[in-house]
Amino acid sequence: MKAALIPLALVAAPAWGQDAPVAPVPVELTAPPTPPGRAGENAVRQAEDAFGFSVGRESLGLYSSANVRGFSPFAAGNVRIEGLYFDPFLTLIQRLRQSTSIRVGLSAQGYPFPSPTGIVDYSFRKPGDAKSLSILVSGDSYGNAGLELDGSLPLSPTLSLALGAQGSRTSYADGTHNRSHNEAASLRWRPSPDIEVIPFWARSQVIDDEAGPTYIPAGPYLPPPIPRRRYDGPAWSDYNSVGGLQGVLATLSPWRDWRIRAGLFRSLYNDRSTFAHLLTDLTPDGRADRLLIADPRSRFVSLSGELRVSRALAEGPRLHVVHLSLRGRDRRQRYAGSAYLDYGPTRIGEGFDAAEPVFAFSAQTRDRVRQLTYGVAYDGRWRDVGELSFGLSRAAYRKRFEAPGDAARETRSQPLLYNATVAGFAGPRLAFYAGYARGLEESGIAPDNAMNRNQPLPAILTRQVDAGVRYRLTDTIKLVAGVFDLRKSYYNLDASNRFDLLGDVVSQGIEFSAAGAMTSRLNVVAGGVVLRPRVTGEGVALGRVGRRPVGLPTRSLDLNLDWRPPVAEGLSLDAGVSHVGSLPATRDNRVSIPARTLVDLGARFRFRLSERDATLRLQMSNVGNASGFDLEGAGAYRIIPGRVISTYLTIDL
Repeated sequence: MKAALIPLALVAAPAWGQDAPVAPVPVELTAPPTPPGRAGENAVRQAEDAFGFSVGRESLGLYSSANVRGFSPFAAGNVRIEGLYFDPFLTLIQRLRQSTSIRVGLSAQGYPFPSPTGIVDYSFRKPGDAKSLSILVSGDSYGNAGLELDGSLPLSPTLSLALGAQGSRTSYADGTHNRSHNEAASLRWRPSPDIEVIPFWARSQVIDDEAGPTYIPAGPYLPPPIPRRRYDGPAWSDYNSVGGLQGVLATLSPWRDWRIRAGLFRSLYNDRSTFAHLLTDLTPDGRADRLLIADPRSRFVSLSGELRVSRALAEGPRLHVVHLSLRGRDRRQRYAGSAYLDYGPTRIGEGFDAAEPVFAFSAQTRDRVRQLTYGVAYDGRWRDVGELSFGLSRAAYRKRFEAPGDAARETRSQPLLYNATVAGFAGPRLAFYAGYARGLEESGIAPDNAMNRNQPLPAILTRQVDAGVRYRLTDTIKLVAGVFDLRKSYYNLDASNRFDLLGDVVSQGIEFSAAGAMTSRLNVVAGGVVLRPRVTGEGVALGRVGRRPVGLPTRSLDLNLDWRPPVAEGLSLDAGVSHVGSLPATRDNRVSIPARTLVDLGARFRFRLSERDATLRLQMSNVGNASGFDLEGAGAYRIIPGRVISTYLTIDL
């Protein structure tokens, strides 16, 4: 298994991410050099569509790594670094990450071996060829403060070094706070235009992060109003953790029209102390029972990677590319052994400062997942006519589960996975596409309010059908619209409070995006998704499970504007409006979180400071100070942040 994950692989650039049909010539071996500095980061001006994009401290879009078309690609294992398979615990931190894009529908076309539930694709921040240093200082009205340093240093004509570090103090709406820091280093070695090797290292630590309360009502209703920024839990219930990420990316072109690229990644979390803080049987007048769950030291580590070899063949106006891929992972987890501390009746807002007990932990659970997937894919592109791609893979999946007091259990599966996409160009501005994908995905873990808390769930088969159209309204504005049908197994709390399989969930919907420069001074990124999610199976037929899956809204809308007024050079004003429809909050659908609209306003001023590029950013989030809850699992809630005013200054030295 480990021998198969040597650091050599190749991935072709996605055709649909480009502004025009792909010319029938091999794509360049390496991406364009990363622009030095961070003063120019602006998500609205850099996003290609409204489906999900982040750069630096800014993010926008309908989807995120936790939610694409109603499901989590992160939990499903659909994460990539520069297009290469990655199974993370600690993900690619900002010191090493140039940007994050959600590849779904049209934007996933041209990616070999696409997955249902979308792809979270990280762009790596490569060490530059010129000396640079960016400094970012931040603060906000919650009392948060942070400092970030990112620099690049050429060591020779073929070798560059990048270093980064960050430290912060963070406060949250529930009154908890923590301190954190992270560091990263990477090298970029290019002995020739045909070879590039990038080893990297990152470490992240969270210190004294109190366990904020999760509210679990006693009946079919939402929690009562909760005061913000007031923590009434014990001072000793702190989460402390150290995460690490090491890896290498490599590109090799041994012969003309051949490319080999690979990634090998080791990602881990060592949780030194973990707590869950539950206020159960919560009544409308604020009375509840306080339950704290303490966990002993836990460890989560994953070795993953991909080897991919591609051959491109140009034939007049046609380009044929064949990919051979080997993906694998070895994931080990040690967890559970929890101690349950029942402190009995309490009331929201009452102080609580019990002495720290001596915890009586029990034996821990261990599990291990080993998976090897090999496949072949074809990508054909006919200039001004269309594109055709398909892939076929065989996965060898094995999971071993060892719980204290029980015999070890093991499951194996060797499913056949496949995908196909087709696209046609109806002129220089209009294109149509359709696709099908069948994948093997993880289902995540059971939430804190389940009796089998933290238990990993089995892998499942998923399938997705989608189709759509792209129209270039102008040279700078792209419109995208699509339909999709995504199906997978449905896990949630059953009648005995166990997080288990309850049936199947079908997520059908329509999504759309408009992105680009409306004028030379105005950029717009707007999009929406309308969902028709439903649960099928015996539980629904018997009335034990509602027809709508927990946590899936029927609509989401997102609008972002960036305007540069003519009165002050370097000044830009921005606004963001996000709307989410009501979402079922309990298994039986008797409780829903109401629809919510949030508005953010901001401004930035780019200027020269001692002949250096600098940007001053000011933003007000949740301008209307809207209150409400986020869902932490079926029938479990946390409060959302209120109005926050934040600022930061970025200087490129």
